[in-house]
Amino acid sequence: MINLGTLAIGELGGEGRARPLRQPEVGSPGRGRAAAAGPELARLIEEALAVSRCLRALLDELHGEEAPSGGRRELLKELARLGPRTVPQLARDRAVTRQHIQALVNPLLEDGYVERQDNPAHRRSPLVSLSNRGREYVAAMVRREGEALSALQIAAGRTQSRRAAEVLRSVREAVESR
Repeated sequence: MINLGTLAIGELGGEGRARPLRQPEVGSPGRGRAAAAGPELARLIEEALAVSRCLRALLDELHGEEAPSGGRRELLKELARLGPRTVPQLARDRAVTRQHIQALVNPLLEDGYVERQDNPAHRRSPLVSLSNRGREYVAAMVRREGEALSALQIAAGRTQSRRAAEVLRSVREAVESR
């Protein structure tokens, strides 16, 4: 059994950047073992998506209705992990538009979770950083999530979990490299 609450963010899944998807060429065969996996790969992806939905629901319930949305919480965690970033940098890291990130940042600015800083590298693109309130919130959020995940009993050991993460990373990298 593995206790998910003791894992650091990114320990199993690795750190990676999503990239925009490209459409496959018509009639282009798959690559390597993934093409041969067929239904097994489809089941893996379905299960990964189902786990993602369940975790989002658990975290929404855990943090309550008054908390920032899931997307805003993830943005706060990203700023805690990476430090100050510009809106365009955050958008590139997530493979989304600047407008989408700005829509997440604006309420966080209004609620005092983040603040703007001068950017010595670019006059018109300020850095977004955690405020004191944001740092305190992220610390409390990570603690609550760790406690909740610690209570889950997963029928897999560390080796199996690491291998599963490697397979999911391989799928992500294959999609990103298309």
